[in-house]
Amino acid sequence: MFTALAAVSVITLAGVGRPASAQTFLSSESTEWKQDYDSGAKFQAVRSSTPVLSKSTVASTEQTIAFYRDLVARGGWPTINVNPRLKVGSRSKDVVTLRNRLIAGGDLDPSLGQSPVYDSYVETAVKRFQNRHGLRPVGYMTPVTLASMNVPAETRLKQLEVNLVRLRSHSGNLGNRYVIVNIPAAVVETVEDGVVHSRHDAGVGKEDRQSPIMDAKITQINFNPFWTVPSSIIKKDLIPLMREQPTYLAEHKIRIFNHQGKEMQASQVDWNSNEAMNYMFRQDPGGDVNSMGFVRINIPNPYGVYMHDTPAQGVFGDDFRFVSSGCVRVQNVRGYIEFLLARNEGWDKARIERTFESGERVDVTLSTPVPVYWTYITAWATPDGLVNFRNDIYNRDGIAGASVAMMEQDQLLYESEN
Repeated sequence: MFTALAAVSVITLAGVGRPASAQTFLSSESTEWKQDYDSGAKFQAVRSSTPVLSKSTVASTEQTIAFYRDLVARGGWPTINVNPRLKVGSRSKDVVTLRNRLIAGGDLDPSLGQSPVYDSYVETAVKRFQNRHGLRPVGYMTPVTLASMNVPAETRLKQLEVNLVRLRSHSGNLGNRYVIVNIPAAVVETVEDGVVHSRHDAGVGKEDRQSPIMDAKITQINFNPFWTVPSSIIKKDLIPLMREQPTYLAEHKIRIFNHQGKEMQASQVDWNSNEAMNYMFRQDPGGDVNSMGFVRINIPNPYGVYMHDTPAQGVFGDDFRFVSSGCVRVQNVRGYIEFLLARNEGWDKARIERTFESGERVDVTLSTPVPVYWTYITAWATPDGLVNFRNDIYNRDGIAGASVAMMEQDQLLYESEN
């Protein structure tokens, strides 16, 4: 089987580099990836300027589907059983098996041979694989990387086909300036004139508290906001926390108010019952404590969700960022706000920064509301040849095996980088 696979894998299916002489399955307008195997581990994570929702992405995904159909007809790629902790310097027959899997997926040039040594070429190929599957490109094997490699080509083809329908549904005129939230990728894109202006990692809804799929408009920015705790969080989180940590509210600057607006003390509430559901809980402003950080982005919608900053910045370093109760947390929120307020006269970068630092409650209505599309795309290809796959975290693809277990943040990222 590998003879046939090696023959086709010279063609780039993963957007990860190939010999200059190789033929591409993408259109002649596609940008060719530079093959730089002589320099070994010189890897740069590629971030396409093409929005995930675009006619170009639709066309590239259609071409990729044709290629994957051919790949599947040839036998796809094999399931591999290798040590999930292989890294540079490892010497094992497992490395040969890994090389063949990387070749089959288009991540490694087949001319690099069958050495049992995990060298810089293998490291670079693993980084490429990790990058296009939404994993941190660390270059060494991890349990999640291995599990992702063992998702069959047939499954990946089905994912592409399912997501092509979703991509086509958003291939019309989305506006000159808009925002895309791709929930499975946990990424926010700002788009202007058909080109990605900025990209932000995000924290999205947990599997049991899903972020909704919706088209809406961003209308207002709240600087240094209060946070009113939703009833679902009061019930699922706050009451259990107060039973275990009676000082939790005070430590997190959360105040309790009755229906008359009178502030109450935590000691007045029976935390062994659901009495707390009768009150309003409001967290004081303050980016270091407030669950919304320094800013909230208002999006009128029937689901009651919004976008916001967060004091828990560490989440953006994780591969799997399904952490919220449905709202979307945005990395580098200052840059995001700058994009949203670009049409508001007087709201330049310096003024935005001063407002953040002042700690004052300030509400700014956008002079022109910005369309925002919360989408669910788990597989797509871009014109430069990069084929992306993400976990079907909410099981919306309807394809067995399209989700890979998170494995406790990949064993705390291989025990904190080994």
